[in-house]
Amino acid sequence: MARYTRIEVINAMLGTGMVPLFYHPDVELGKKVLKACYDGGARLMEFTSRGDFAHEVFAELNKYALKELPGMMMGVGSVTDAAAASLYIQLGANFVVTASLKEDVAMVCNRRKVSYSPGCGSLTEINRAEELGVEIVKLFPGSVYGPGFVKAIKGPQPWTSIMPTGGVSTDEDNLKGWFGAGVSCVGLGSQLIGKEIIQNGDFEGLKKLTEKTLDIIKKQRASNPK
Repeated sequence: MARYTRIEVINAMLGTGMVPLFYHPDVELGKKVLKACYDGGARLMEFTSRGDFAHEVFAELNKYALKELPGMMMGVGSVTDAAAASLYIQLGANFVVTASLKEDVAMVCNRRKVSYSPGCGSLTEINRAEELGVEIVKLFPGSVYGPGFVKAIKGPQPWTSIMPTGGVSTDEDNLKGWFGAGVSCVGLGSQLIGKEIIQNGDFEGLKKLTEKTLDIIKKQRASNPK
């Protein structure tokens, strides 16, 4: 079961402003990525469930995080249905993310008091997600909508918390645009944990990039207080 409550997860998302996303079938490599992000200041990791036996990889990474990385909250993304969500919750997922709004997943997560962030792309979907108890809505794919969409939503609904994923980079101007529009946090995948970092085993570089990105986010939040 989840080690961290959904309140703790939400506070970590709001506190750090960033959720790294990562998948690789190699458990040992995954541990190095996880530790580099942790040492860089990240306190969440969304493991994207894509490959065969991905749940087994997640289980090992979550055990490692619980033992070696105090405060690191492992969650799962790319979840397709309630059965998959239930499986990962049994393996200790602290939050669940889907590409689109899945009401059956929302029900499973609410039963276990696990944080759920569905991908939404319209005000109607966002409102329905919030009615289902969603605290932070994922905007996906973020590149299709952009910061202007966030501003349009936050105008009439300043209470809505949005996390864009896709179309977000570690570039300062990019982050300035998103946080200036009022996002609560961002999801960062290959723009943070790139192929070159993995191929070269540059985990020190990943640590430094994580630190730098979090510093930029902190700076942008100070410039754009809610």
